[in-house]
Amino acid sequence: MPLALLALAIGAFGIGTTEFVIMGLLPQVAGDFGVSIPTAGLLVTGYALGVVIGAPLMTVLGTKVSRKRMLMVLMGLFIAGNLLSAVAPVFAVMLIGRVVASLAHGAFFGIGSVVAAELVAPQKKAGAIAMMFTGLTVANVVGVPLGTLIGQQIGWRVTFGIVAVLGVIGLVGIAKLVPEVPKPEGVHLRDELAAFKNAQVLLAMAMTVLGFGGVFAAITYIAPMMTHVAGFADGSVTWLLVLFGLGMVGGNLIGGKFADRALMPMLYVSLGALAVVLALFTLTAHNKIAAAVTIALIGALGFATVPPLQKRVLDQAHGAPTLASAVNIGAFNLGNALSAWLGGMVIAAGFGYTAPNWVGAILAAAALLLAVLSAALERRDTKTGAALAPDAPAMPEPAHH
Repeated sequence: MPLALLALAIGAFGIGTTEFVIMGLLPQVAGDFGVSIPTAGLLVTGYALGVVIGAPLMTVLGTKVSRKRMLMVLMGLFIAGNLLSAVAPVFAVMLIGRVVASLAHGAFFGIGSVVAAELVAPQKKAGAIAMMFTGLTVANVVGVPLGTLIGQQIGWRVTFGIVAVLGVIGLVGIAKLVPEVPKPEGVHLRDELAAFKNAQVLLAMAMTVLGFGGVFAAITYIAPMMTHVAGFADGSVTWLLVLFGLGMVGGNLIGGKFADRALMPMLYVSLGALAVVLALFTLTAHNKIAAAVTIALIGALGFATVPPLQKRVLDQAHGAPTLASAVNIGAFNLGNALSAWLGGMVIAAGFGYTAPNWVGAILAAAALLLAVLSAALERRDTKTGAALAPDAPAMPEPAHH
């Protein structure tokens, strides 16, 4: 694997840390600014929505410059946003900082996926994409727990300062290691937008929203579920999130490996198993050991879908994949925002802290149905194409003068 992938993974590590570390620091941030926990929660929602809007916006703005330069601009935005969060005098300024940092997120992974796939041989593309996403998954094992610990012991501002430094390391790595890939000639914005007319691209994005939404429905409410239902102490939540992160790292690498061999079967297995495990979580949440195992499995199965879904979008939007790739990252965050909201609704309706797991199971099962539909449509189109081919008129021989 080329060294340039390491630079992309470092950038991904910083982005993953800043996205998730806020969940563990909400009480501290809320206390410092004198706002309620639900108000502080806007720092999570604002970030997710910033990714959804920023992914297509920054990618469109980036069509005029080389991919390497755009990745450097995005890391610059990320550094600025985290510095602003670190020094924010009032809550509103911190919220702006979070949104500025989030604008880099979708386009970084979108353009980064395209660059990673171009750095390797065709049969290794999903593996290369998984390599970059390893930065994001490792952030959940190392960056988030460490950032939370530093934030609780020394202060949350220090955490965001350190994340900004990670951004600087990522920026230098990209500048030094990522090759200057010339922009594909003749690919215009309308070509990038045309990818969205392709039903397969839209189906892959819908699978992303529902499949990963299934994961987030359960994980957003992991703290109250584990402390109130499983009987864990508050301090154990960090370790449970590390387990979730370890599952993510494993699932991401396995997903990348098998997606290069058999993409659709990999999606069937991971989405089907995810739906079953989420449904079982309503029962296993009552036992500490069973709950811990289930959390690791949800991380593994959830992230096993990421490289195949990202590669599916790149494959189907061939020729002009950059915007579709970035919008698919936005789709992950749309799934996060949507499922967190649905999970909150079932808890508020009085169904208990394990109810979001049912929401997750239903979302994952819906994603599986879309995967089956997508494959059926593809088979039909292939057959139609094959049936039409023999009747096509022979090309006239070019005249020789």
